Amino acid sequence: MDGLRIDSKVKLNNGVEMPVFGLGTYQTLAKDTKDAVLYALEIGYRLIDTASMYENEKEVGGAIRKSGIPREDIFVTTKLWNSDHGYERALKAFEKSLKNLGSKYIDLYLIHWPVQGLRNDSWKALEKLLKDGKCRAIGVSNYMIQHLQELLKNSATAPAVNQVEFSPYLYLKDLLDFCNSQKIQLESYSPLTKGHKLNDPKLKSSASKYCRTPAQILIRWALQKGVVVIPKSSKKERIKENAEVFDFSITPEDMKVLDSFNQNLHTSWDPTTVP
Repeated sequence: MDGLRIDSKVKLNNGVEMPVFGLGTYQTLAKDTKDAVLYALEIGYRLIDTASMYENEKEVGGAIRKSGIPREDIFVTTKLWNSDHGYERALKAFEKSLKNLGSKYIDLYLIHWPVQGLRNDSWKALEKLLKDGKCRAIGVSNYMIQHLQELLKNSATAPAVNQVEFSPYLYLKDLLDFCNSQKIQLESYSPLTKGHKLNDPKLKSSASKYCRTPAQILIRWALQKGVVVIPKSSKKERIKENAEVFDFSITPEDMKVLDSFNQNLHTSWDPTTVP
């Protein structure tokens, strides 16, 4: 991803264009979500990621309307929660999210977690939503290679996106390579390790070399891997800092150094053992 800007986009496998950078809203309290989204949109963010489980879809939708930016210029992602799996339940859950967001469509709808025994039925529901034009793209989250292989074997529709935790400390190179081979766009949540590694001396050394913050190095590393990145913050100064990653690049040599930080560090949940 060379020559990147905050409004750069990547073309998904169905032709839809998705911003390469956006705002995550996981664990952002509903009362803080509207201000965070409004500020992000004001400074150039155009991808907003939410989920029914986050309980802030209404606030995301309200901020988008209040921003005055045309709806078609903003890319909105939300997700199907675990208790809503199954064909009919998934369709109903989507309608609820749509109502919460106050939108006529959703840009990207994801299965949040590969729930065993039901995920393929849920995927069929997402295929219907796509066919009916209610969402522009469909995908998955927290799917490892085995889950993607199962889906591809049982469906003619490949997911457009796979959103997973991804950082130098959780460098899922095999998953990235597999997704690239199948034209599935990988997207990183918790790219900042939820703050756990921001004081790592090795990372701070890399940041110092580029006169950047550790967070900015983590975000830039993911972008240069060709990954869509959605750092989360509700603080204006952090939202701004996270976006200031488009005026420098990390050298190939330093990218390899960052690659070596891998510790298989899951800061949320670990889907690798899900059958």
